[in-house]
Parts: sequence; C-alpha cells; structure tokens
Amino acid sequence: MPKRIMEGVVVSAKQNKTAIVRVERTFTHSVMKKIVRRSKKYHAHDEANVAVEGQIVTIQECVPHSKLKRWELVTGGEGDA
Repeated sequence: MPKRIMEGVVVSAKQNKTAIVRVERTFTHSVMKKIVRRSKKYHAHDEANVAVEGQIVTIQECVPHSKLKRWELVTGGEGDA
C-alpha cells in the first residue's frame, strides 16, 4: 500500500526536529452545495530542522517517531517566510 502524501503550510517549527503542518481540504457540502474548507494539523518529523513558519511543504506517512509524529517532511519548497 502506498504512503499518503499531503501538502500544507508550516504553522510552527519551534520544537526540535518537529514541524506542525496545517493541511487544508475542500469538499462540496451535501445539502447546501457550497464548497467548504476544512483544515487539520499534523506533527511531522523534520530531521534537519529546515522547516520555517509559513513555508509550503510536502509530508508523507511514516512509521511512528513518537506519540504524535506519524508523518515526515519530504520537501520544503520555496516559502514566503
């Protein structure tokens, strides 16, 4: 089974080797037929501490690193921070 890959924005990079990434998803509401945005935060393992707040990054599923960290940073594209 392939690993899930998501793209999001780093909202916190204060912890050592950890970045908190907010991933937004959009869907159509079943009754109102409007497009709705929802977001969720994921704790991602950042081995080299390269993440910066506001940066757009890609994360992928991995084996658990700790109680909350089940994702790891794959790439850290160009950020606006």
